[in-house]
Amino acid sequence: MPKILIVGGGYAGFYTALKLEKKWLRKGEAEVTMVDPLPYMLYQPFLPEVAAGSIEPRHAVVPHRRHLTSTRVVSAKITNIDHTAKTATFTPRDGDPWVESYDIVVVTAGSVSRTFPIPGVADQAIGLKTIEEAISIRDRLTDNFERASTMPAGPARDRLLTVVVVGGGFAGIEAFGELRSFASSLLSYYPALTIDDTHFHLIEAMGRIMPEVSLKTSYWVLKNLAERQAIVHLETQLTSAVDGKIELSTGESFESDLIIWTAGVMASPMLKNTDLPTDDRGRLTVQADLRVKDADGNVVEDAWGAGDVCAVPDLTGGGVGGFTVPNAQHAVRQGKLLAKNLTATLRGENPRDYFHKNQGAVAGIGLYIGVFQSNKLAFTGIIAWFMHRGYHGLAIPMWERKIRVFANWILNFLLRRDMTGIIARDNPRAAFEEFASRPKPAAASK
Repeated sequence: MPKILIVGGGYAGFYTALKLEKKWLRKGEAEVTMVDPLPYMLYQPFLPEVAAGSIEPRHAVVPHRRHLTSTRVVSAKITNIDHTAKTATFTPRDGDPWVESYDIVVVTAGSVSRTFPIPGVADQAIGLKTIEEAISIRDRLTDNFERASTMPAGPARDRLLTVVVVGGGFAGIEAFGELRSFASSLLSYYPALTIDDTHFHLIEAMGRIMPEVSLKTSYWVLKNLAERQAIVHLETQLTSAVDGKIELSTGESFESDLIIWTAGVMASPMLKNTDLPTDDRGRLTVQADLRVKDADGNVVEDAWGAGDVCAVPDLTGGGVGGFTVPNAQHAVRQGKLLAKNLTATLRGENPRDYFHKNQGAVAGIGLYIGVFQSNKLAFTGIIAWFMHRGYHGLAIPMWERKIRVFANWILNFLLRRDMTGIIARDNPRAAFEEFASRPKPAAASK
């Protein structure tokens, strides 16, 4: 049987494996291996709601082994691909690396946060690309409220209650709006604090936010955030975050204990350790049918790619620079098509080109507040918020996950969302270590 190696278990990789297994491959037609260092697929659009306590963290991930029953799932990193020899190096978290051969490789390694060499960012900021980051943001914010509630007014308390988000795209605005909403709801538990004691700042280098929606809709979002005492700094750059002291290109300066970086993504750096062709931004170059192509436009046999790690041509003409934007909407659909195309080529049939016209954009920016944009049609407020939740609640894969998410939302409506933070989760052995008995030092020999 041909050996198919899928590198990455995110949207594109998971859906490629799922559709190969459940729909397209016949029994014994191919052997599929999917490799990812994590044992689950993360549904990233839920990260802002995880950070804001609206979704239980485990409900925002889909476990690979539960839903891929005939695919071989390997928890490891692929640290080298030699496509000329058709071999890949598997590097597990524990133990020694090993090399395996394959017949067909599918690269769906996703993306990572793209940062710039701004002083202090690498040491002080946190991203919002992983479930661990979302959990940490929630725990940090709730713990900061606990600490601030016993402190007198002053710079130390202001620092704890100041949240900074860098990046005004969809991810940044959703995180900013959701956290502002969460912080406002926390105030009811802390009579010593008022909304005037909390400070929320979003920093965006461009002159507008959310380029996926119309200018009119973006103005509505800015107005809504301003009414909720959240400040958006447009045409402003972060110049330093050393020791939590925020310095802006406008000359403004203040301190923050929670700095969240959402200013863009880049293709996974793992491609640097392969002989597969990449563009000037480090993305795998592929045709519209998702087959890898070289610099001369020739197909690289038995190599495929999809998702954020690839430069996929956007045949609708709506993409940035002629390519599909790196989001879940495209990655999911590309994964499904890739499974179909791969099976077609195994059977001597022709693959189809990827074509998906964006039907609209929807975002949640706080409890009962959302925006929806499709061409000139726009909704804002609670209607758009219901549209946001309905779309993403149904879009997360697998019915058992959909049910958990909707049940979580219903319980939150009836009982209010859980405001408990568990800051000790970052160092769970601290309490044990503090009181653990240790052997007495050996007596010095005379």
